[in-house]
Amino acid sequence: MLVVPLNGFAGENDLYDFLWLDPDKKVYVLQNKLYQKKNSLYVDIGYLTNISSDFEDVNGATMKVGYYFFEEWAVELMYNTYSSSTNSTYESVKVVNDAEPFIRRANSTVAAFAIWSPFYGKINTFNKIYYFDLSFGVGYGAMSAESNLDSVRTPSAPNTFQSEEYNPIMLKTNLKFHINQNFHLGVEFLNSNFQAGSPKFPNKKEWKQFNDFSLNIGVSF
Repeated sequence: MLVVPLNGFAGENDLYDFLWLDPDKKVYVLQNKLYQKKNSLYVDIGYLTNISSDFEDVNGATMKVGYYFFEEWAVELMYNTYSSSTNSTYESVKVVNDAEPFIRRANSTVAAFAIWSPFYGKINTFNKIYYFDLSFGVGYGAMSAESNLDSVRTPSAPNTFQSEEYNPIMLKTNLKFHINQNFHLGVEFLNSNFQAGSPKFPNKKEWKQFNDFSLNIGVSF
């Protein structure tokens, strides 16, 4: 049997009114939150993959350090590094069109986030209870990237990549499973939004995005 009580905005001593009770009777519900986050420091490391690239397989590593000032609010610093290699789609485009496809890729990203963790719950499965937290983050960062924007517009030119710098607005959501008081596992989706040119409009800044998915392991103090 699977039981998933999502205790969103409920606190430890929230008050509930039950209509079938006498009007003067009230019930206090104890949420039994096992893993407290207030005044705790956490460090996460993980493996990530970029799911936005059409012509490359992009993998990398992520590291996050955060501190919960309150039970639901934290600040976090993040560093991502990426490595890329061309895939079969890239090779197919080159063979069919006899031209280099346009590629923009991130090399690394540093960002600061405000983290909001309004939801927590527990899953009872195989006679064992697993506790989890669901959080959301908004951040601003510095991205080091590169693209072949200049060379791809000149078919006769050799394919070269030029360095680019962006300041993305970043959104993310994280699901963290607690192993015990100090260790946890997590899955995270990260959306990075920035303005950049394209081969069709190289001088026009349009909103682009990179999306990353990561698996993390962490420790809390």
